Amino acid sequence: MPPTDASSLKTLPQARRACAKCRACPLYKRATQAVFGEGPAPAPLMLIGEQPGDREDLAGRPFVGPSGRLLDAALEAAGLERSSIYVTNAVKHFKWEPSRKLRLHKKPSASEIEACKPWLELEIALVKPRVVLALGATAAQVLMGRDFHVLSSRGWKFAVPWADAFMATVHPSSVLRARPADRARDEAAFMRDVSRAAALVGSPASAT
Repeated sequence: MPPTDASSLKTLPQARRACAKCRACPLYKRATQAVFGEGPAPAPLMLIGEQPGDREDLAGRPFVGPSGRLLDAALEAAGLERSSIYVTNAVKHFKWEPSRKLRLHKKPSASEIEACKPWLELEIALVKPRVVLALGATAAQVLMGRDFHVLSSRGWKFAVPWADAFMATVHPSSVLRARPADRARDEAAFMRDVSRAAALVGSPASAT
């Protein structure tokens, strides 16, 4: 079960071990393992995606597949070392549906997202990020409410009580799914958003 008393979990390793035993929703039954976040605590920047994908489910680490490679490129362009930031997902187990021999991503339900929310809130409390950057609608809305629209709000800085600033952008997987004619434009916009978040934590990257 997710923590009912966060004060009993005082470190990320403790939280990671507890999350591995979470049975708050049915997603654990078909996932290989829980995929907790990784990075230092405290961390100047926290990136939050939707859920682990197929590669992440097998590896037990967030953002190690194709989306992770694009994210790593954006971080490098922004002048950030991935080891210096905290990366996680709003949902800790991989939700999928079969398609021939593949396991295809399936969007988590509202109840599954809500069941996992205590883990994300605990991570934020332990990591104490200066800036939180949500990658995609699921991550943004779990923190900012269902009325939050990523496309109309991306790149903007919002005041929040749990960090110095909150920003949102699209999930890197949406860039990878873009039409070939739009790919370069979408990738440049995504990298620009990551650079803006980097600028807020004192990176030499440009905020333009």
